Amino acid sequence: MYRFTALVTLLAIAFYFFTCINVSRSRSKTGVKVPAMSGHPDFERAFRIQMNTLEWMPIFLPALWLFAVYIGDGIAAAIGAVWIIGRVVYFIGYSKAAAKRGPGFAIQGIAAIALWAGALGAVVLRLV
Repeated sequence: MYRFTALVTLLAIAFYFFTCINVSRSRSKTGVKVPAMSGHPDFERAFRIQMNTLEWMPIFLPALWLFAVYIGDGIAAAIGAVWIIGRVVYFIGYSKAAAKRGPGFAIQGIAAIALWAGALGAVVLRLV
């Protein structure tokens, strides 16, 4: 069973859902009407946070699960939790200013690369 990885997956999805709600709130607060994708810097930052999270999900989730299957549930979940923490740090920083998104992006990027590289290494070792 992959209980911890499943929990981290659900938390990642919950965080993404939160970013979607944040975009909606930002639209209301800034007056940016649907279907506009720009118009107010606060809205644009909220929208980019949501879209960047969405862009990383297809990298993060398969790597998380392959790592869990080939290496282990606990370590996959721990690295996955670091990815979520990185996304939260990214959210907080980018919400304030675009220039403050770097630390969170680095944290989540390193976690995603660790999951991907670990999964790749484990798969290759089993093929050899």
